[in-house]
Amino acid sequence: MTTPADVQGVRDPELPGRLLATERDELVPLLRSRADADFALPVAACPGWTVRDVLAHCSSALIRVVEKRFEDGVFSPECNDRDIAERADWTNARVVDELERGMTEAGPVIARAGGVLDAVALGEWVHAGDVRVTFGEPGAYAGRGLPEALTLLGTITRARGHVPLHADLDDLDEPLKLGEAHGERPPGRFIGDGPTLLRLYAGRPLDGAAAYELAGVEAAELNIFGD
Repeated sequence: MTTPADVQGVRDPELPGRLLATERDELVPLLRSRADADFALPVAACPGWTVRDVLAHCSSALIRVVEKRFEDGVFSPECNDRDIAERADWTNARVVDELERGMTEAGPVIARAGGVLDAVALGEWVHAGDVRVTFGEPGAYAGRGLPEALTLLGTITRARGHVPLHADLDDLDEPLKLGEAHGERPPGRFIGDGPTLLRLYAGRPLDGAAAYELAGVEAAELNIFGD
């Protein structure tokens, strides 16, 4: 079902927090049910990182938001590596506890930031999909948060003036308009499902993804996390 944000193109400041809370309620119990050995599994979408590394990155990024610690270079690869290293002697349970706290408390801060931190919430949701793929769990880049993730993707791409795209999705009643709405370039066209669209925008592997059609734009142009 589409939301008012889809139709009007207006940012919903509470949406990132809702997405984080929805994902928290599904991801945290899954993580707490897994053996410690599962946290050492390599994550294909994040070369060089294990599940634990991905979770430590996610939890530290959210706590930075909560505590408003945005020094120069924040969220750069070097900063991410330092944040992960700082948690090297933590138990897996402590990392998950911090992640739960961040997913609970970051929403209001993101809401007040005017949009500049919206991509943090979407990135957390994508990383949860990365972990599900690694675990072989169903519902990677899908689940209850999918409609809100798609709406947030539209908001972020419009705010950034990203390449225009009209997506006819199996998951929504109305086409989703992404990217620059009034640019000179005609919009590309995507036909397929929401999880596949999100994989493309997040630069994730398409192994096991549903068939789709993409015209008027190259897949590499869609990646919003590749800069």
